[in-house]
Amino acid sequence: MTRAAFFVLTALADQPRHGYGILREVEELSDGEVRLRVGTLYGVLDRLTADGLIVLDREEVRQGRLRRYYRLTDEGVTALDAEAERMAAGAGAAKRRIAEGRSAGTPARPAAEGPAGLEPPTPPGLAGGCA
Repeated sequence: MTRAAFFVLTALADQPRHGYGILREVEELSDGEVRLRVGTLYGVLDRLTADGLIVLDREEVRQGRLRRYYRLTDEGVTALDAEAERMAAGAGAAKRRIAEGRSAGTPARPAAEGPAGLEPPTPPGLAGGCA
């Protein structure tokens, strides 16, 4: 499941929402890290609808514009719950490994060093790197 799909499903977990409401909710839920463009949102909504995870709840006209409200299906709730569990398990595994590394006294290497004994990769366009 993509990050965008996860946040769209999460935005719809508590109530049906229309496109702009979903955009705002995704941005809020992700603390501003996920900012979907309208085209991206409707692509995600189309995929989630085709997969049976969301359905069109209702349509209404506001200020001369059509608003389509989407809601989760039971399958959508199940998929969102499973993805949240998978992500939580992965985060837990990462936290345990970090703690194990710290308690074992494994020193952290600077990111630019690369794997032990190897030189860092040459940036593209410099000293033989690809342009």
